[in-house]
Amino acid sequence: MAIKVLVVDDSSFFRRRLTEILAKDGDIDIIDTAVNGKEGVDKALALKPDVITMDVEMPVLDGISAVRQIMAQQRIPILMFSSLTHEGAKATLDALDAGAVDFLPKKFEDIARDKDEAGQLLRDRVRAVARKRQLGRSTFSSTVTERNTSPASPGVAQRPALTRSSFERPKLSERLAPASSARFSASGKSYKLVAIGTSTGGPVALQRIITALPADFPLPIVLIQHMPAAFTGAFAQRLNTLAKIEVREAKDNDVLRPGVAYLAPGGKQMLIEGSERDARLRIKEDDSPRITFKPSVDITFATAAKSYGDKVLAIVLTGMGADGREGARLLKQAGARIWAQDEASCVVYGMPQAIAAAGLMDMEVSLNDVASRLITEVGHG
Repeated sequence: MAIKVLVVDDSSFFRRRLTEILAKDGDIDIIDTAVNGKEGVDKALALKPDVITMDVEMPVLDGISAVRQIMAQQRIPILMFSSLTHEGAKATLDALDAGAVDFLPKKFEDIARDKDEAGQLLRDRVRAVARKRQLGRSTFSSTVTERNTSPASPGVAQRPALTRSSFERPKLSERLAPASSARFSASGKSYKLVAIGTSTGGPVALQRIITALPADFPLPIVLIQHMPAAFTGAFAQRLNTLAKIEVREAKDNDVLRPGVAYLAPGGKQMLIEGSERDARLRIKEDDSPRITFKPSVDITFATAAKSYGDKVLAIVLTGMGADGREGARLLKQAGARIWAQDEASCVVYGMPQAIAAAGLMDMEVSLNDVASRLITEVGHG
């Protein structure tokens, strides 16, 4: 079945360019274009596309307002296109808050090494978010399956999924509501660090988790979100405003302190050096063509394994690809514990699926339950 896409942008050049790139995939059908947010809303409701690409800044009705109006009536995956400026970052985060699922920079060369790679990334992103809608699965299902690799595994615990329509996203008040009270028993392990890696769908997922943690959360947290350099500072500021714990964009030589979340800066790599008693962050420039993601979950996880050994709780959330799998493998070998977000609550079930397929997952958990279970697992709740 062809993926129906509506392109909304006030630039005729960008509409044409985007249409040409997406049309190279025979399974993607550009059903129409719109030149402003109002026209985008009208066509979205009339044509019911599988995916919408949306500019942030447009006349008549801006992209953020258009997202809100569409999401209030039709749950359609929306990909935002934004300029890589601080103001562009803030606006894009507002669009994600309004219900958009992901974003891409309008300058494709900022996300890839060449035009061909950028085009393929865009087509892959459209296919990934469309698949979620076409499967008709709830984005925020609360089904939870626990998998423990130890012989004393308690087995499988489940509860009914929420009955939301395909690709329905809860309102912000629902997304930030207290997590599920489903019964959960901590593993009994001792931890010194929480490490969370994510990509597509990650900003909303991280906001939900981080804002639900108490001010006296007892461990440092490192956050690795695939995001351009212009966005991570604004995202850290937003999380810090909403959260009870402190959230900051990581800087070179930061000492890891309990109750502080450190967001890896975009375009660079975040490493952990030292032992669990004196660990600090090193932020490195990375021009290696071998490493696709900057920041990379694999790199931070791998250095966490070296510095903290078995005292790490690593969580892999929604995202395309397999970044985090090899780092998780090293953590697992060191005795650390690995959680992965379940498919039903992922925007894109790529990174968590890679963890599960590799046999590295100790527990699969819905986004609804990550924060409450994290609090319990580290001995706080």
